[in-house]
Amino acid sequence: MSSANPEPLWRPDQHTIDHARVTRFQTWAAEHHGAPRDGGYPALHQWSVDELDTFWQAVAEWFDIRFSTPYARVLGDRHMPGAEWFPGATLNYAEHALRAAADRPGEPALLHVDETHDPTPVTWAELRRQVGSLAAALRDLGVRPGDRVSGYLPNIPEAVVAFLATAAVGAVWTSCAPDFGARGVLDRFQQVEPVVLFTVDGYRYGGKEHDRTGTVAELRAALPTVRAVVHVPLLGTPAPEGTLEWSALTAGDTEPVFEQVPFGHPLWVLYSSGTTGLPKAIVQSQGGILLEHCKQLALHCDLGPEDRFFWYTSTGWMMWNFLVSGLLTGTTIVLYDGSPGYPDTGAQWRVAERTGATLFGTSAAYVMACHKADIHPARDFDLSRVHCVATTGSPLPPDGFRWLRDQFTDRPGGLWIASVSGGTDVCSCFAGAVRTLPVHIGELQAACLGTDLQAWDPQGAPLTGEVGELVVTQPMPSMPTRFWNDPDGHRYHDSYFDTYPGIWRHGDWITVTSHGSVVIHGRSDSTLNRQGVRMGSADIYEAVERLPEIRESLVLGVEQPDGGYWMPLFVHLTPGATLDDELRTRIRRTIRENLSPRHVPDEILDVPAVPHTLTGKRLEVPVKRLLQGTPLDKAVNPGSVDRIELLQFYVDLARRRT
Repeated sequence: MSSANPEPLWRPDQHTIDHARVTRFQTWAAEHHGAPRDGGYPALHQWSVDELDTFWQAVAEWFDIRFSTPYARVLGDRHMPGAEWFPGATLNYAEHALRAAADRPGEPALLHVDETHDPTPVTWAELRRQVGSLAAALRDLGVRPGDRVSGYLPNIPEAVVAFLATAAVGAVWTSCAPDFGARGVLDRFQQVEPVVLFTVDGYRYGGKEHDRTGTVAELRAALPTVRAVVHVPLLGTPAPEGTLEWSALTAGDTEPVFEQVPFGHPLWVLYSSGTTGLPKAIVQSQGGILLEHCKQLALHCDLGPEDRFFWYTSTGWMMWNFLVSGLLTGTTIVLYDGSPGYPDTGAQWRVAERTGATLFGTSAAYVMACHKADIHPARDFDLSRVHCVATTGSPLPPDGFRWLRDQFTDRPGGLWIASVSGGTDVCSCFAGAVRTLPVHIGELQAACLGTDLQAWDPQGAPLTGEVGELVVTQPMPSMPTRFWNDPDGHRYHDSYFDTYPGIWRHGDWITVTSHGSVVIHGRSDSTLNRQGVRMGSADIYEAVERLPEIRESLVLGVEQPDGGYWMPLFVHLTPGATLDDELRTRIRRTIRENLSPRHVPDEILDVPAVPHTLTGKRLEVPVKRLLQGTPLDKAVNPGSVDRIELLQFYVDLARRRT
């Protein structure tokens, strides 16, 4: 919930404000494009949505976007869905991502870290050389613009090289992490029919090696469009028969050739979680991602050539794509391939220390796990270069804000805490980091530039200080150009535009506060609505998971056939804890006193674990459907769930209740 205390948790000093990239951009945009000189970020944001075309033209000029063919205008068609950006323009994303190689060839572009936590650098010159060699090899294999290239790879330098080489050719990249099983991968890759498949023989996680050769064989057999398989021997095994060696394809010293493609040409395909059917295959464009990520990473995250950017992610999550785009700003990016908690809970902080990270991105869940494990990051690790800790994946609870603040109290100027929220759908943030604004507990700092973010009531009226639907009322360049295999656009339309015609509805409950910050309450399709009072599940989780006995929780509001409303709370306990009457009483009291007496659960049940999607989101809607009696095979796509066996508990519970 929004902080009741109007005093911010953190406030930037004047030196920080004056030297922030967003301040320098505002000064330049005022001189060249009529942006407001005064009023700081709120005035700049208002201008960016009032003068949308001019704002994005300014972004293109500020970042020196190299259009090999000029654009006729910024927005050819602004209707959603179907907005047309920079018609007539041609460019190449990979060309921009490798620009820093010209000025800083010997400096690290990538720092690769595995579970030993020792960084291995890849210089800008070496990255450019490998991309050039592999792009030439892809062309020799017959890969042409628009062809799909897939990667079954962990977060390693080879994945970055393969993606950039694909983009250089004008082909379309798509990836899955190797912890995905064959079914989960095929649900994604079969939709886009790749012609090349990059694979590893296995991966290391939690101190163990995980062989993937059997899964790779399944993928090869089930993807008939694949003409070439490239073997990356992460575990040192020889290339299977009929595959190509990674080292052979990247050994050349070939200057990269960048295919100049239309602004709207597809760059990659990302996937929704696919919990209730085939994952949506989300297509985003070379130009749209280029502009959106330059804006987001430089103007919001304040990243530049002096920075090192670490975000814990896998190649199956959009944050990997976001991380790689750090290269657009000349930033060194940190690729961590391993468990977030190996050999101990402090693992991610150790990676930040050893890589000299300046922006450290992680999940809200990791922050809270460190809080509960009594980790002291600033005391136990040298984090003197970290100026920002950013979180996403779920809302950072107020206790998470306070804990981070308290860990860095000895730092001059304190710690910039950036809770951000967006989605795979736009591969970016709707609201989040602003270097020049204060941070309030439990709140995202502001809506992002060029993002006309509002909270709407059911009739489409904007709300301030009240809970409403998250909507975006004007197009963003990184909105999907389409879904793959959705020829008439029906599925795309129904995903975002069926509630408010011509307006993007994202499916989150939010509050836009009177001072312009944003509070995320959880998914609107799993919102708790008791006696007309709506509450997001995230609010329940924040309150309940403060209790030391609760590792994780899952709350649902289940409409009953007789018109009743059943609200169970499922809790996964910490080792040694017991769900007895005393703990149940404390849970109920915590919710009643901190949130609402109307949202005290009807039942509190102990579960062995909380099920998640493969990208780590709690499985709220599918479990709700199971509890309403929907058969398992219709309620959830098994290939999208981290531990499918956990769902049997809810199937059995629904049967007993019936």
